[in-house]
Amino acid sequence: MMFEGKTYWVVGASEGLGKALAQRLSEEGAQVILSARNAKRLAETEREIKGARSLAMDVTVSSSVANAVNEIGDVDGIVYSAGLYDPMSAGQWDTDRGLAMAEANYLGAMRVLGQTVPAMVARGAGHVVLIGSLAGFVGLPGAIGYASSKAALMHLAEDIYADLRKSGVSVQVVNPGFIRTRLTAKNDFAMPQIMEPEAAAEQVLKAMLSGRFSTSFPKPFAWLFMGAKYMPRRFFLKLMGA
Repeated sequence: MMFEGKTYWVVGASEGLGKALAQRLSEEGAQVILSARNAKRLAETEREIKGARSLAMDVTVSSSVANAVNEIGDVDGIVYSAGLYDPMSAGQWDTDRGLAMAEANYLGAMRVLGQTVPAMVARGAGHVVLIGSLAGFVGLPGAIGYASSKAALMHLAEDIYADLRKSGVSVQVVNPGFIRTRLTAKNDFAMPQIMEPEAAAEQVLKAMLSGRFSTSFPKPFAWLFMGAKYMPRRFFLKLMGA
């Protein structure tokens, strides 16, 4: 089994997709390390996943990331699933909320990967998985802060892959659609093909096992976003109800 005996660090593991994926990795034989900012929820998750180890970390604080990396040491794989979402339109722009999303969704990944990827490269082995979003493919109404930060994360994955594809370090990006969490509960619009965290985690696990660089789901909803750049902009926005 691919994950048997390997140590995987799941960042953003206290709830939602990260928690569900950590559970599945553990079931597949991985030693799982869980990190998130909310120490209480993280401790609850640790109790639910057999053999898991938790370490609270705030990805928006460089010293918190450095301390966590020093305590954890080398890992075989890392999944960056930390994320923050607030619906926000340009007309109701809140700079602090937008920056918070950028910090959690993108800049946090820069901090974490900057502390872990070089060691993987030096060993010639490792597995990096970034959780993007279908929202990262195209600009959307009401997505100031979120969609652009996910787009940046997805582009970062492409950059890392370009550098490391012959290094022995595997790099993947997985882009889900709507997942039923406390974050998507903020939406007041229809969410086609919304998935439970456990079902989404199963799709992420399959993507990790496939070895493909990029995986987007659920289909056919994902096809709409992947093909959006080939559509007239007004037509796509009409489909989005904008």
